Amino acid sequence: MKRPYTIKIYLPEGTPDGLKIIEKSNWNGKGVVCPRSTFPENKKREEFPRTGIYILLGPSEQSDVPMIYVGQGDPIRRRLDSHYAKKDFWTRAVFFVSKDDNLNKAHVGYLESKLITLATEAKRCLLDNQNCPALPSMSEMDVADAEGFLDEILLCLPVLGINEFNKSKPVAREEKKRLFLKGPKCQAVGMETPDGFLVFEGARARKEETSSTHKYISDLRANLLERKVLEEKDDYFLLLQDYPFGSPSTAAAVFMGRNANGRTEWKDADGKTLKEIQEADSD
Repeated sequence: MKRPYTIKIYLPEGTPDGLKIIEKSNWNGKGVVCPRSTFPENKKREEFPRTGIYILLGPSEQSDVPMIYVGQGDPIRRRLDSHYAKKDFWTRAVFFVSKDDNLNKAHVGYLESKLITLATEAKRCLLDNQNCPALPSMSEMDVADAEGFLDEILLCLPVLGINEFNKSKPVAREEKKRLFLKGPKCQAVGMETPDGFLVFEGARARKEETSSTHKYISDLRANLLERKVLEEKDDYFLLLQDYPFGSPSTAAAVFMGRNANGRTEWKDADGKTLKEIQEADSD
């Protein structure tokens, strides 16, 4: 059973796009969101010299998904100083430390390995990490502490708009909510969810693209193949996992191999378009 919880976000600079301090009810951890542009003046704050786990985020030049780097710091500030000087892609850093300094080197090594694994499995970002470090040798008690801290981090990240560590959650695939996409060498089933327009594993995408297909769609299809979200078959691409798209139109275009209006291409079992369903729901 899900329990309600409170997350407090404090803005020390008084601006929504500046430094953020994150605290969650009944947790001894603390999160910090620091834009790269304000790092030099903020790195003297008390949170930065602590041991913790950090995530660097920025846009990717090769894909619509973000570039991410996961690391650990003992202390955090030393590692971020290095990345500020040597890594160009990131626009903000998010890190988590313990209020009571109970995180140690082994804990953050465990968190680093786990977060890299989660991001790799979710396939919703490009990882700048070259490899995934092995889990450190830890006592059963320390593993439990680290897993508890990880659970809290994973509750905080989506509130900050960071979903790249979460696979699409299993959803109740109610028949009445299912939508179908059909076309030449294309067949898919999906539905609207809070995470985006979710297309179910096993969908087939047309290999060929029309000459007018937007470059964005062509690049996205290529990137999905590269990340092994899609797999090439003889005459189609196969979706290997449930995958959320930003909109019904993007999902339709990826699978139909052409520009598409998702509100008219996706239809329920009775042939009613998504547009008609939405308009009926708004009455």
